[in-house]
Amino acid sequence: MSESKLKVSLPPHQSRNNMKISGGIKENGIIIGNTYDKYGSQNPIVQWMMTNFKSALSELVSMASPNTIHEIGCGEGHWVLNWNKQGFLARGSDFSEKIIEIARKNASTHGVPPSIFTPRSIYDIKPHRDSADLLVCCEVLEHLEKPEAGLYALQCVTTKHIIISVPREPIWCFLNLIRGKYLHQWGNTPGHIQHWSHKQFIQLVSNYFHIVKIKAPLPWIMLLCRMK
Repeated sequence: MSESKLKVSLPPHQSRNNMKISGGIKENGIIIGNTYDKYGSQNPIVQWMMTNFKSALSELVSMASPNTIHEIGCGEGHWVLNWNKQGFLARGSDFSEKIIEIARKNASTHGVPPSIFTPRSIYDIKPHRDSADLLVCCEVLEHLEKPEAGLYALQCVTTKHIIISVPREPIWCFLNLIRGKYLHQWGNTPGHIQHWSHKQFIQLVSNYFHIVKIKAPLPWIMLLCRMK
């Protein structure tokens, strides 16, 4: 799809780490990207959460030892751009054309080719075209109406390793309430339509992959998996 077809009006929301974020805009009625700047937040609870997430993700990426990475559901491109800076050949895809435009703008700002980001639904990923040494699918499945179909699509594309993470419930909602967010939704983040406990998510993923390592950076569940 050409760049010209991706021209949309975007809200002026700039992260403190010089990354544009969506700020909760919708596409076809679905909230896309990050509703707020969790990477540059000054809230100590959010900072603690994101430090835990980054540490766990970095450890699992190191264990997988990839040359190439494809993040499926890349959002605004935060992790893909960081991995490229670290020397990995990383790319990203997301169902939303609007969020991919933001990711491409962020890539240009950080001196990375915008072409590493592609608009593509998780349901449309294909072997070979979308495969990589390491697939990453973080904070995606909780947004899907059919998470099992998403896992099956990931299973078909995975050739070596995959990292999958989702919010751990009910801890996720509880921490949102503590920081005063989404009170009318009892702490549920907008767009989250699936909810798993630690045990439930491990059981679900084990139907599709062999689980190599389990990390639990509060309030997430993060799994390093390989093909069965």
